[in-house]
Amino acid sequence: MKFRKIGKTGITTSVLGMGCMRLPVINGQSESIDEEKAVEMIRYAIDHGVTYIDTAYNYHGGNSERLVGKALQDGYRERVTLVTKSPSWLHKEPSDFEKHLDEQLEKLNVPYLDIYLLHAINKNYWENYKKIDIFNEIEKMKAKGKIKQIGFSFHDEFSLFEEIIKAYSWDVCMIQFNYMDVEEQAGLKGVELADSLGIPMIVMEPLKGGTLATPSEDIIQLWNQSKREWSPVHWALQYVANFENVKVVLSGMSTLEQIKDNLSIAESLEANVLTDEDNSHIKAVREAYLNKVQIPCTDCKYCMPCPQGVEIPKVFSYYNRGHMYNSHESAKGMYKAFLKPEAQAAACVACGACEPKCPQHIEIIESLKVASNYFSE
Repeated sequence: MKFRKIGKTGITTSVLGMGCMRLPVINGQSESIDEEKAVEMIRYAIDHGVTYIDTAYNYHGGNSERLVGKALQDGYRERVTLVTKSPSWLHKEPSDFEKHLDEQLEKLNVPYLDIYLLHAINKNYWENYKKIDIFNEIEKMKAKGKIKQIGFSFHDEFSLFEEIIKAYSWDVCMIQFNYMDVEEQAGLKGVELADSLGIPMIVMEPLKGGTLATPSEDIIQLWNQSKREWSPVHWALQYVANFENVKVVLSGMSTLEQIKDNLSIAESLEANVLTDEDNSHIKAVREAYLNKVQIPCTDCKYCMPCPQGVEIPKVFSYYNRGHMYNSHESAKGMYKAFLKPEAQAAACVACGACEPKCPQHIEIIESLKVASNYFSE
């Protein structure tokens, strides 16, 4: 296992971190964790060098933290950096920060957390955090010894990321990043900004929810043109680990086999090892994926707001995701989980308000019909 020091925190951690949001479950029910298998997986990872364990308030229907607490009994807690996240969507007043933190400490059966992250910050959550003076609450919890290091995880546009990262003396930050998402959310600019500010970074979704792990045959052939004998998973993890300021590459592993595979890859994950030739291969693969885009939406949002409430760019994003990564069931699941019925393609009444505004001249009405049929199959 390779290790990296997380900035000024004094923490040295494994470059591979274990995310506990995709643990094995019973009968396909996310909230019903298969405890025996999950504990075995977490302890196996720790026994083989993983020292960064990440969970959150809402993972597995609220049951992930309690499971992690069980897995870290018998001396395992002392061997890891334990991380969970404050439920941003539940904070109504300043005292809620400590209230939920105490609940999480109880579930994890620990007196303090090594790292605590404000979870999934977007514009709305950020405005609310400022309203309840979150930085004052953070200082209180640090003074009480309930959290050692503070950071945030992020899901929004780069401009907001820039505002947040400059607003406080963060110990760490976490973003979604992989070789396909270089211009999504905080993206590559976010990685570079955090580095320039000296704020160490944790990266989630290096495999883009697993979609980069099992590419179609044409993508595999592109990878095979390289002199590197790396699997698609290895390429994805190395791309992220190549950035020196990325201290942990977080993977939400679901099986013991995935853990073993990632552990073998983690033995060689170093910063600054990708050559110009390697980067050319990655660029070629990225372009091949992008060529699979079915609807050329750039997410400019000129078509918004829709009078009926249809989230047009998001509909197209999920539709394209299914076709780009050959992950149709996953895309359909995300579509139904994250878009309310009134925001889905079927809510379109063909009023035509959107089409004249589209810089890409997309036939939006017809494309929404196609997407609606796809997601209803």
